[in-house]
Amino acid sequence: MQTYYGQTMTASYFSAPKIGTGASYLPPLESTMQSSYKSYAPPFVVSQSLNLPWKPSTYYRGAQKSMPVSSSAPEMNPSHLYRDDVVSRVPPLMPSARTALFSKYTPSDWFKSNNQNYRSSDLTRGAAQRLRDENVRICHDTDARTVKNQQESSKNLGNRLADINFWKSEVNHELDEMGKEINDLTNWKKRTEQALKETEGPLQIAQECLFNREKRQGIDLVDDAVEKELLREVGTIKRSQDHLRKMIDRANTQLSMDRAAQHELEKDLTDKFRVLNIDNKCHQLANSSSGLGFYRGVEGVDQTTTIPESWVKFSNDNILRSQRERNGSKGLRSDLDGVMQETGNEMWTQYNNVNVAFSGRIAETMDARNSLQAHLAKVLQEINEMENNIELCRKAVKDKEAPMQVAQTRLEARTRRPNVELCRDQPQHRLTREVGEIYETVDVLQNRLRAAESALQELLRTKTTLEHDLGVKNNSLYLDKEKCMGVRKTYPTTAKLAGYSSR
Repeated sequence: MQTYYGQTMTASYFSAPKIGTGASYLPPLESTMQSSYKSYAPPFVVSQSLNLPWKPSTYYRGAQKSMPVSSSAPEMNPSHLYRDDVVSRVPPLMPSARTALFSKYTPSDWFKSNNQNYRSSDLTRGAAQRLRDENVRICHDTDARTVKNQQESSKNLGNRLADINFWKSEVNHELDEMGKEINDLTNWKKRTEQALKETEGPLQIAQECLFNREKRQGIDLVDDAVEKELLREVGTIKRSQDHLRKMIDRANTQLSMDRAAQHELEKDLTDKFRVLNIDNKCHQLANSSSGLGFYRGVEGVDQTTTIPESWVKFSNDNILRSQRERNGSKGLRSDLDGVMQETGNEMWTQYNNVNVAFSGRIAETMDARNSLQAHLAKVLQEINEMENNIELCRKAVKDKEAPMQVAQTRLEARTRRPNVELCRDQPQHRLTREVGEIYETVDVLQNRLRAAESALQELLRTKTTLEHDLGVKNNSLYLDKEKCMGVRKTYPTTAKLAGYSSR
């Protein structure tokens, strides 16, 4: 047994073990692995440093458990350690023997470590010597290769400048030729637009007639001969306009393609001016030039979009495209001149055909209007007679109310007969049949009344239809005879038609 002398915040004190006990308290050095080490810390209680250093109350609570306040302090067993409610057995060790607990290596390990360091030093020095020799050789090789690469780059830049100058002159020449052709085609297009403008008068007259006839109502919205002739007249006028419009569209399309080709040439020429300045500056740069600087990572940025073959093909394609567009523009100017010579000789003939169709349609409409007026008079007479018949039926139904009341009143009064007097006698049977017969008579009269009223409604609908149709016919006569034929009197003469078509 050891005697407990007391403890502080960092240490506990016990008496030394007795000599000659034969027991060894040094741990065997069987392994240097972490798992072989055991903790033999002195038995002091600092609970806040173990797991909850931010709670001072925990420390005091642990201290109270490990060192209870009592008048009988010698009764505490010093061979037990209290740490946060955990009781551990502490081996009785002398303070002087505590250092032996931390021994980790043997002498054999010590010599082995020294020899390993010697061999590592020899290997490292040998590798460093070989590296220095290799670095000297690489420096000489890279210097020569750098000079050669710079000379090749300068030569390539010179060749590139010659190619750029050649294609720049070719593009510039084609650009001048395209500018002249665009001006010529623009003048021809303006002449064609003026010729088209002269055809608007006759077309407006025909379209106004069609528009007025669209105001016809109901059944008169028929695709009659007048409608067909007006559409044919519009087609005749528009045929001349279509040729002119197509040519104008072709001219606009051709001008768009010409300007697109011109734009590509201008863009190509501008790019060549810019790249000429850039490559010329790059060609003149040397190691002693001013303005040099580091641009780290620029060699990894690949913003190129073409190769030399595609670069040449791009400029050549632009020139060939411009030449094709110029040839097409010259052919179009000849076509414009031929189309503007076409006339509208059929327009006056078609004008006469439309007038004949109008005259025939007006006569037909007047005949139909007269027939409608006659039928409307007959329908009005029949409506008057049917209304009188309906009043007769209603009166007959009204007359049956009094007999019905008499019969039903008799039946109701006979229901108050006493006891055995409630006999289903002959009067009872007759009164019942009388009420049924009156019901049947009223039903027949009601059916006839409904039939008469339906017939009256049909007559009224027919009257409305005839009146509506009569209004439709009057409206059609007004449109065809007054509005359409009136506006057609302003149709241009043959001389004016020949005048605008000859321009």
